Amino acid sequence: MNNDTIFALSSAPGKSGVAVIRVSGNDLSALFKRIINKNNFEPRHAYFTNFKDDAGDLIDQCVAIFFAAPNSFTGTDIIEIHSHGAPAVIDKIFEFMRNNGARIANRGEFSKRAFYNNKMDLTDVDGLIALLDAQTDKQRQSALKSLTGGDAEIYKNWRAQMIEISAYAAAILDYDSDDLPKDIDKKIVNQSEILLSELKDSIKNYYKTRAIRNGFNVVLVGETNVGKSSIFNKLVGANRAIVSDIAGTTRDVVSAQLDIDGYLVNLSDTAGIRESDDAIEKIGIERTHNEIANADLVIHIYNNVPSETNKNEISVVNKSDLLSNKPNRGVIYTSVIDDTGFEMLLNAIKQKMHELMAGSESKIAINERTYELLNDAIFELDNAVNNYDGNYDIFAEHIRRSGDAIGKILGVITTSEIADATFSRLCLGK
Repeated sequence: MNNDTIFALSSAPGKSGVAVIRVSGNDLSALFKRIINKNNFEPRHAYFTNFKDDAGDLIDQCVAIFFAAPNSFTGTDIIEIHSHGAPAVIDKIFEFMRNNGARIANRGEFSKRAFYNNKMDLTDVDGLIALLDAQTDKQRQSALKSLTGGDAEIYKNWRAQMIEISAYAAAILDYDSDDLPKDIDKKIVNQSEILLSELKDSIKNYYKTRAIRNGFNVVLVGETNVGKSSIFNKLVGANRAIVSDIAGTTRDVVSAQLDIDGYLVNLSDTAGIRESDDAIEKIGIERTHNEIANADLVIHIYNNVPSETNKNEISVVNKSDLLSNKPNRGVIYTSVIDDTGFEMLLNAIKQKMHELMAGSESKIAINERTYELLNDAIFELDNAVNNYDGNYDIFAEHIRRSGDAIGKILGVITTSEIADATFSRLCLGK
């Protein structure tokens, strides 16, 4: 692992009251002494300094902190500089760093160093990525489960059991039964069955937890000119979609993200469904059908009370101010003119989301990467339990492969491609 001196802005770019610049490398004590203009210092002590460049000109008044290896985020020496957040100040500090042999960090390079210095495993990195992307409280809670190491402990326990089972299975072939624990053959098969059940339970709610991390896909659909765009704008709280009495105005998918009850919602307004000879409108209608196929929740908009409704949808009769008769048929009546029904619609969306998430609590938070590897582990465990036909050599090999899949989740068994793909999803300064 290359530990040359790197630096990056760890706080958000742009004008701000305070900017945090992070530096990582081997033996940065001499650089830190230059920054604080002192010959002696204590690690983890905040120093207020008149930070000067190589010519002795003042760059900024800053607070600087030194974290000595290995007791730092990366396991290397780290310097944190808390400066004023003016772009000109940040540029000048960057110039100082380059003039003193440092280079700008690559995306995720700080976390990559932490990983290779055994400060993080890949489940921690997954959690950090999810936390940095979190837009709602539910996303924050889900991400912290991974980041604080809870997931890693479960994976480590599974892998330790698999290593033990594989070792005993191999020993059955090489040792006399009197030299092994009683009924060890039955015990390792039973233990493998329990592991298989636990892994299957862990991915059972993957699509629900994915909705927490990526957002619920909620789609407004209906025929042309039923007021989908008006309802979309009302829910979003801004005029994002064009509203017109001309049928077929919406020809593409218009989307917005909302925070509803702590959940991220990807709300989409779609082209009205009807027969059309217009080539562009036909593309919009096709995209409407694609949105419906990928939706977690469909809100179907009507202008008249439908004879029947789909229980998996929320049925809304819009422009209800024009209706004299409003029978109770499991529909919600809305009107932009009267500004009625929207609180009821919002409550219905909340209720549907909570119904969809019922029983979604899982021991571990799963993303796309861990989901694929867990499926690999399940496939191998299933073969070990159900297809070994008394051949413990084959049994041991399937268990070993299952353990390898769990090891890849942790990063214990990894390739540079897997690690690089994971760290590249992080921002600079992480």
